[in-house]
Amino acid sequence: MSLSKPFYSLLGAYFEQLFNHPVRTKAITSCVIASSANYCSQKIAGTKKVNTDTLVAYGLFGLIFTGPLSHLFYQWLERITNDRRFKQLMMLLGERAIFAPAITALSLYFITRFEGKSHEDGVSNLNDLYKLILVNNWKYLTMPVLINFRFVPPMLRVLVANIIGFCWIVFLSAKRRKAELMRRQAEEQRNS
Repeated sequence: MSLSKPFYSLLGAYFEQLFNHPVRTKAITSCVIASSANYCSQKIAGTKKVNTDTLVAYGLFGLIFTGPLSHLFYQWLERITNDRRFKQLMMLLGERAIFAPAITALSLYFITRFEGKSHEDGVSNLNDLYKLILVNNWKYLTMPVLINFRFVPPMLRVLVANIIGFCWIVFLSAKRRKAELMRRQAEEQRNS
């Protein structure tokens, strides 16, 4: 029981911030979750030294893009239809058809740029991985997104999406790391 009091205090402070400063709170939450997911991905891959460039890149992406854009997009989705029968279906289709492709493209390009790499590297990463990542996003995240829209109150949807995104970032980080390794190997073969 003694652990529950600090937990409930922290939860109460989070809800207070979420109510008073929703965009800032969701941005910071996205930053922390994205950085944590990338850290876990690096540890799962067995890296001895944590790549702080990618850690910071994922955090920045969560802070600048994921949190604020998710908040705004989910608000917009709430308002697109008044027909209760089709509202969740319309929200799911909007998220899957508009938001998922856009955030996938933004993440592949900007995370590469936030790592300090060139525009060409960002475009190359986008060209190499976009279709694979988007198809897998639709394949594996459609059901969790539907559950989020169906059962989670609007105020908490971005948080739940970020928790779902934690697992997704572990996958995305692994794919980006593999593509980077393949790119380096191809470059070494060309140079030798």
